[in-house]
Amino acid sequence: MADPNKKPGFFTHEKIETNNFLMIVLIILVVSVGGLVEIVPLFFQRSTTQAVEGLKPYTPLQLVGRDVYIREGCNNCHSQMIRPFRAETERYGHYSVAGEFVYDYPFLWGSKRTGPDLARVGGRYSDEWHRVHLINPRDLVPESNMPAYKFLADAPLDPDSVAPKMRALRRLGVPYTDEDIAKAAEGVKGRTEMDALIAYLQGLGTVLRNVR
Repeated sequence: MADPNKKPGFFTHEKIETNNFLMIVLIILVVSVGGLVEIVPLFFQRSTTQAVEGLKPYTPLQLVGRDVYIREGCNNCHSQMIRPFRAETERYGHYSVAGEFVYDYPFLWGSKRTGPDLARVGGRYSDEWHRVHLINPRDLVPESNMPAYKFLADAPLDPDSVAPKMRALRRLGVPYTDEDIAKAAEGVKGRTEMDALIAYLQGLGTVLRNVR
C-alpha cells in the first residue's frame, strides 16, 4: 500500500506536464540524444559516404541546370527519392541509395509529389521532349498544372559564374580537377538556362537506371 505521507519525486508526470520550461528542456534532450544515436553513425558508414560505382560529378552545364532547377522551385513539386516499395520501383526504377547523392549540395530528395518523382528521369525522354514540355507542359500532358518555362530559352548563361561554384564544391569533397574548373566557362558558353536545365534532367539517376 502506498505511503500517503511520502513526498512525490521531482520528475513526476504532473511536474513535467505543468512546467513548460521543464517540458521544453526534456524534449530538446530526448531529440538530441535520439539524433546522435540515429544520425551520427551514418557519417561513418561506407554506404552513405562513398559514391556508387560509375557516379561522376555534374558537368558545368548540369551544375548550372541544377541551380536553375532549385531557383525555379522544381524541387517543391518533384521529389528525387524512390522509396523501396514495389509500387515505386515498378514505376520509376531502382530505389534510391545514398551513394548516388554524395556530390549533391544540397540534396533534393523531397517528399511532396505534385508532379512525378524525377530521380531516374535521365534518358527516359529526348532533349526535344523536355524542351517542348518546359515551354508548355500542356502540349504533352493536357491535364498538367505545371507552369510554363518558355523564358528559360531566352536566358543566356554567364560562363564566368561556373568556376567559383566548382571550386566551392571541391572544398566540400566533390572531385573536380583543376582542368575541369579551367574548362568550366567553355562548357556553358553560348548556352541558355533551358539547355542547362535539360542537361541536368538528362543526367538524373542514370547510374542505377538499368539495375533491378
